[in-house]
Amino acid sequence: MSEAEARGSAGRLHEQLERINELLRRHKLVEQVAHAQHGPHQDLVDNLLHRQHLSELQRQLDVLHPADIAYVLEALPLEDRLAVWQLVKADRDGEILLEVSDAVRESLIADMDQREILAAVEPLEADELADLVEDLPTEVLPELMASLDAQQREQLQSALSWADDQVGALMDFEMVTIREDVSLETVLRYLRRFDELPAQTDKLFVVNHDNLLTGVLPIHWLLVNSPEKMVSEVMAPDVNTFHPADDAYETAQAFERYDLVTAPVVDDNSHLIGRITIDAMVDVIREEGESEALSRGGLREEEDIFASVWKSVRNRWTWLAINLVTAFIASRVIGLFEGSIQKLVALATLMPIVAGIGGNSGNQTITMIVRALALDQITPASAKRLWRKEMGVALANGLVWGGVIGLVAWALYGHLALGLVMTAAMTLNLLLAAFCGVGIPMLMARRGRDPALGSSVLITAMTDSGGFFIFLGLATVFLV
Repeated sequence: MSEAEARGSAGRLHEQLERINELLRRHKLVEQVAHAQHGPHQDLVDNLLHRQHLSELQRQLDVLHPADIAYVLEALPLEDRLAVWQLVKADRDGEILLEVSDAVRESLIADMDQREILAAVEPLEADELADLVEDLPTEVLPELMASLDAQQREQLQSALSWADDQVGALMDFEMVTIREDVSLETVLRYLRRFDELPAQTDKLFVVNHDNLLTGVLPIHWLLVNSPEKMVSEVMAPDVNTFHPADDAYETAQAFERYDLVTAPVVDDNSHLIGRITIDAMVDVIREEGESEALSRGGLREEEDIFASVWKSVRNRWTWLAINLVTAFIASRVIGLFEGSIQKLVALATLMPIVAGIGGNSGNQTITMIVRALALDQITPASAKRLWRKEMGVALANGLVWGGVIGLVAWALYGHLALGLVMTAAMTLNLLLAAFCGVGIPMLMARRGRDPALGSSVLITAMTDSGGFFIFLGLATVFLV
């Protein structure tokens, strides 16, 4: 999709959301009028308008893709969200539940009774059911398992036996396998028996009598080669394979690196047990990016933007408490130099600049390091070199921009020594920011923690307290 097409698609989706919001607004207006007015024909008129708006709203929803409906639901307050959810056709519920965020899915399922939940999830494939099972009420699960055939039940239990961040939890069991000892003509005749091929089928998996994976046959190779050739002559024996225990994010990186659409999943004995597809990998990359962004801000989990006040408070309070402690420490650092600030008031106006620039520089460094750690680009051998490089960048930036702000301070206050102190403090705080920007995420990664978790909060705390101490300390020694 081109950039222009992407903008057009996003624009159309936004227009759909606006139309749905307008219909909901009219619907509420009719209800308010119905309560405010009374007359012999008023109820009839209100009822007709009510049905008209709901009918138009349902027509708008019917033409939308399940992913677009999920977007609309996530963008609506809870009351409007549930009103729209009631108008969605029942046979589309399962697909939409797969698309919405976990927080929104919880609110939708809470509004459904047991019969509606079963009707929504029963048509789904085993790998799709595995994504929803954790969010379903426990009383639904026995009836759901009883409704599955033996193969589906085995596939679902297999998917649930792996952690959410492992390939086994994401693999798809719907795939096409062929034998290596048949001709391409036989393969073509076999494929014509399908009503349709599984989604994202770009290759066929070649197995032997024992279901051992021996290679893959890309669809385009099948089409351009002579039908008389044998599969073993045309197939690619060197295959990118994955195991159920593999990390999902590392697998997604492999998909990006090798431009994969699908790939086989094999057990320890090379038996083919499933496949992994690009749509699952795109979801993994998106979720990893969202999780990293939330972690940097100190949020514990994804939050429904229209969640209750209490849920939002619980999600945010931990790092706010930590931030409060660090802010108090920074204020105490300033308190140590109250006498200096009273004697030279200019210090009070300049010290936020030192702290603010240090925080921005530290966040730049920490963003680069967290990204490099996520991509496994940092090794013990390269860590020291990376540290030296970031310290060099900080030194150069400190001398240049510290010099600039030092000249500004000199020009504003006519005090050369103040400008020199400003330059020195800026340089030292940027060096501190670089040191902490590399050290904080690497230390957290070494201890098995998420390197992005609260990193922006920690780096800001370090550069604020450190910046105030450095600047006010130098000013006290050389000026006051």
